[in-house]
Amino acid sequence: MSAPAPVPGCDDDRLARVALSYLTEPGNVRVNALAAEIGSVTLLEHLEEKLGPDSLDTRSRQGALRPERALAAAAKLGLRFVVPGDDEWPPALDDLARADHLHERGGVPLGLWVRGPARLDDLCSGPSVSVVGSRSATTYGTDQAAGLAHGAAAAGCAVVSGAAFGIDQAAHRGALSARGRTVAVLACGADRVYPQAHADLIGHLAAEHAVVSESPPGFSPTRIRFLSRNRLIAGLTRGTVVVEAAYRSGALNTANWAGRLGRPLMAVPGPVTSSLSAGAHELVRTGQAVLVTRPEHVLEVIGAAGEHLVEEPRDPDRPRDLLTPRQRQVLDAVPVVRAAAADSIARTAGIRITDVRGALDRLETAGLVERCGSAWRLAARSAQQEVLSS
Repeated sequence: MSAPAPVPGCDDDRLARVALSYLTEPGNVRVNALAAEIGSVTLLEHLEEKLGPDSLDTRSRQGALRPERALAAAAKLGLRFVVPGDDEWPPALDDLARADHLHERGGVPLGLWVRGPARLDDLCSGPSVSVVGSRSATTYGTDQAAGLAHGAAAAGCAVVSGAAFGIDQAAHRGALSARGRTVAVLACGADRVYPQAHADLIGHLAAEHAVVSESPPGFSPTRIRFLSRNRLIAGLTRGTVVVEAAYRSGALNTANWAGRLGRPLMAVPGPVTSSLSAGAHELVRTGQAVLVTRPEHVLEVIGAAGEHLVEEPRDPDRPRDLLTPRQRQVLDAVPVVRAAAADSIARTAGIRITDVRGALDRLETAGLVERCGSAWRLAARSAQQEVLSS
């Protein structure tokens, strides 16, 4: 997989967006709205006049006043800056312009810093799903996340998550185990590793897939950047799956964004006594999320109409299932232990004796009843099934 070719030249809009990304926090509602309304170049001019050069810290000054150098430095780190209008820009993120704000975060990003050879438009133009959940996940939760991600990736879906502990890590590894495509969206700069324990995972994603951030290179993760990051995870995909989320969980913030974007929301059930699944259960209880337990369920939800339809599960047919209603009525009247004559069975079943005799012959052929002289009783196998089903 080869990296996309760099955009020739450095147009004014791109440079202004680079500068603004250094000057403002990701997901700033007003900045994102004004960039779309009056243009990034005009917005940057107004912002610089208002702030003044002395109000900028050293890092912001370098990136904002010398955006060409910032882009060149990012390129040396293997990063590119993708902005609206680029061929690589994922159009699904444009829906953020119409979504309600949350925690004063929202809007279409000024741009995305991307590290890795995978193109965002390729990854997110086809079927895609985000898998999110608790950082302190149980073994059950990580197994479910990995299994769902594996199945979705094996079917051609791109899997998006945040590379965090617990469910995020399991989702990425599940997709990788299927040799599928996966993207990590970080709350820090795309050149950084967070958490540090996932250096190998994030390094692999950067080498073979894609690591994405709204924050410029070098920026550290903060709470507000996590909240901004969550809207990108929901916005990049066709649907979101929540696995193990407590009542107060960052995963529910991502779920909220999926709802604001009108994207399908799914949740995996856990033990009813588990506090880690309480938030996921609440999503299902209130009708916000569809309950899913298998990759096929996820594919059915995010697929196009008529695709990946899941057949209603049912147990294999038993001999009793192949009987007519009249034959079942006769079978119900046959005693289990002490054999009874056909006329006694007829009285119990409320059916004519001639019909009962014909039904008993059919039931004997099916191995459900046995003849004891001139009387009848359930066959041993059929009697055992009656006990188990009672």
